[in-house]
Amino acid sequence: MPADTLSLAAIIGPVFAPDPGLLLLVVAVLDGFIGDPPGLWARIPHPVAVIGRAISALDRRLNRPERSEAERVRRGALTVVLVAGGTALIAWALSGLLRSLPFGWVGEALIAMTLVAQKSLYEHVRDVADALARDGLATGRRMVARIVGRDPESLDEAGVSRAAIESLAENFSDGVVAPLFWFAVAGLPGIAAYKAINTMDSMIGHMTPRHAAFGRVAARLDDLVNWPAARIAGGLIALAAALPGPGDAGEAMAAMRRDARRHRSPNAGWPEAAMAGALGLRLAGPRRYGNRVVDDAWMGRGDTEAGPADIDRALTLYLRACMAGAPLLALLTTLLD
Repeated sequence: MPADTLSLAAIIGPVFAPDPGLLLLVVAVLDGFIGDPPGLWARIPHPVAVIGRAISALDRRLNRPERSEAERVRRGALTVVLVAGGTALIAWALSGLLRSLPFGWVGEALIAMTLVAQKSLYEHVRDVADALARDGLATGRRMVARIVGRDPESLDEAGVSRAAIESLAENFSDGVVAPLFWFAVAGLPGIAAYKAINTMDSMIGHMTPRHAAFGRVAARLDDLVNWPAARIAGGLIALAAALPGPGDAGEAMAAMRRDARRHRSPNAGWPEAAMAGALGLRLAGPRRYGNRVVDDAWMGRGDTEAGPADIDRALTLYLRACMAGAPLLALLTTLLD
């Protein structure tokens, strides 16, 4: 290669390849302000939808009820390897290709942005608060049914409000912090593999007759990859509550120490307990999913009578936690680079 070409590459290389921490900040800012562009996914398939189709195909092919439990566990493990490994491999190849192109990092940031849910989560929870305040309980139930799996008809206004706040706290962890954390650790392959694992858990990681064995490895792996993010998310909520406004950081920390490990999930209790303590509420507790009642522990020692104003307070903490989390994870990215 001619010397002048080498010199040019040395000059423009840094321009076309920003610091990994800066790239994470770009991803967070793009998702926070743009989110999922309206109408885009009606024209092209969303990456998560593509992953979901692969999971469904493998579920139909490999998960046969006549097979033994041990065989279904093995085939479920194979599904995890194929989906998570294949997704990471595709993302690694795509990342390498994009980084070889001028301003290819923009494409990498746009792809990563689709795997984070800051703006969409805010909007879904905001819709519940607006529906309750403007249109009443029936519309609030319809809105909350979009983000939780429990029976909305069994919920009064306080139940709908608590469900929205719980979903906000839990999805802050696995929809925002965890994707950005794994992007910090392993770049585009890391965030893509995480999203594949999380999608498998949501599709096959259930204790149902069909998926209790087949989805066991997916569910356990999802618990593992969400372990650090859940604790970071709880800490970020407590940090957000330390700022002037709607929150008590001391109670957020106390609720995490006291209640998080009592949650049936090894991870969801951390952000839910932090949000409950910060807002002076009680979250989680017994919940109904269809005909099944889950007798879960309460998070926090506050009031169960939540309303739209409490959802507003939770959203304020969420925005602050997002704004604090992105720079901290960007710093982690730089340290790991």
